[in-house]
Amino acid sequence: MGVLSALSRGLVRGADRMAEFTSKRGSKSFYKGRGARATGMLTASRKFVRIQEMVPQFVVPSLEGFKLKPYVSYRCPDGTEAPLTPEGLFTQAVAPQIQKNIEEGTFDKKNLEKYGAMAVQAEV
Repeated sequence: MGVLSALSRGLVRGADRMAEFTSKRGSKSFYKGRGARATGMLTASRKFVRIQEMVPQFVVPSLEGFKLKPYVSYRCPDGTEAPLTPEGLFTQAVAPQIQKNIEEGTFDKKNLEKYGAMAVQAEV
């Protein structure tokens, strides 16, 4: 089949551009996958090496003796707690620790990393 006849056939038949591009439509080396994260890496010799730190770990609690069902109705009332704000989180988690260290006399302005602050220096 010549180039012109193939081109004219493509123009007459049209191209199916709306079809999903799957691994069956690509070349033999095309692998689309499903969006999963890699659990290792390929070496220079094209050998796959699994890295344990890259494997996801699912932490599932034991639900033995748990009486609630795994369903929440859309008709349930809204929660009574106010949403957590950064100020509220600071007041609940960090402020008591800082207050305790101030009372003990061990508070150091230059060492705020131990309270969870990342290189934030407060000048008071």
